[in-house]
Amino acid sequence: MSKRGICDKVAVIGMGCTRFAEHWDKSLDDLLVDAAYEAFADAGIEPQDIQAAWFGTLISGYSGTTLSGALKTQYIPITRVENLCASGSEAFRNACYAVAAGVYDIVLAIGGEKLKDSGFSGLVRPNPASDGTAPNITAPAAFSFLAPAYFSKYGLDKEKGKEVLTRIAWKNHRNGSLNPKAQFRSEVSLEEIARSPIVASPFGVMDCSGVADGAAAAIIVRAEDAHKYRKDPMYVKALSIAAGPGDGKLRQDFDFTSIKENIVAAEAAYKEAGITNPRTDIHLAEVHDCFTATELVIYEDLGFSERGEGWKDVLDGAFDLEGRLPVNPDGGLKSFGHPIGASGLRMLYEMYLQFQGKAGKRQLDNPKIGLTHNLGGHPTQCVSFVSIVGKELS
Repeated sequence: MSKRGICDKVAVIGMGCTRFAEHWDKSLDDLLVDAAYEAFADAGIEPQDIQAAWFGTLISGYSGTTLSGALKTQYIPITRVENLCASGSEAFRNACYAVAAGVYDIVLAIGGEKLKDSGFSGLVRPNPASDGTAPNITAPAAFSFLAPAYFSKYGLDKEKGKEVLTRIAWKNHRNGSLNPKAQFRSEVSLEEIARSPIVASPFGVMDCSGVADGAAAAIIVRAEDAHKYRKDPMYVKALSIAAGPGDGKLRQDFDFTSIKENIVAAEAAYKEAGITNPRTDIHLAEVHDCFTATELVIYEDLGFSERGEGWKDVLDGAFDLEGRLPVNPDGGLKSFGHPIGASGLRMLYEMYLQFQGKAGKRQLDNPKIGLTHNLGGHPTQCVSFVSIVGKELS
């Protein structure tokens, strides 16, 4: 990749996002239409202006016709992409590169998932064939290894560690209570979170994100064309994704206190965007808080905290709305919800609102640079996506 890659080559001129919820009365088609048409209206364009589209979903569709049938597009190229929980981010990445390459002038990136009426509470999909060495455990169990490993390495007893994890969940629910599109819109007390039923120790129910139905969409053009559509576009500074080789479970130096894919993706994104100190250069972040301990590890992997200091920053309120670097101001996966294919674009939607001063009660004071982070898989092997976006051209 060239030194500055895609930095400032493309811009987002319109976005839409449904509420994430148990949409028993809506189909995937309904959700895709709602998100796409909100984005069309926001950009001031007509549906027929779109020249191509990329659709991200994990299990709710199997080709581009899932989207073309919903939107009734007329024979434009549509690509369905999947990259675990980073599927929506992958759709956005591919759409941005197509515009930057000059192949298209205006495109749609959209992600969606319909999970709640599948009859199951988690993700249901067949596992690909393997060599038989992969552990057959649930996602909560796989990520629960992060917590005791972190506590042991950095000298936290079980009670202090649980306090830190509880504080992360409390923050995200507090933020989500300010968000009318969040799945869960009530504050939850520290006491209620701490005593929630155990799922995979030390995770209680309230340490785990749920799944939801929802969709989110973005309209992308070249940066030089953005002001033809609006005065306040969002500029893409960096797009990075890292897929791990799967040897974490075999390496003696893998200690479950860091996820290598996060580090690699972040380093590439920072180089592309010219970020030298993420603690000060980035004004807000949306990260993949599938579980509270995941968010804790992410703080350190992305350089928001020094190694072994993230737990202190949590208790000090560093990542609260009023903190030095607000993380998950929209409530994150924990409160906004997690319809897999939509989550990456939902994170970008929060950046877009914040840059335009439209985030309502959770609005920050003039943020200019934001980061989104998606993670899919298990700690020993995953894909990790990092984007850097900005309010202004560099």
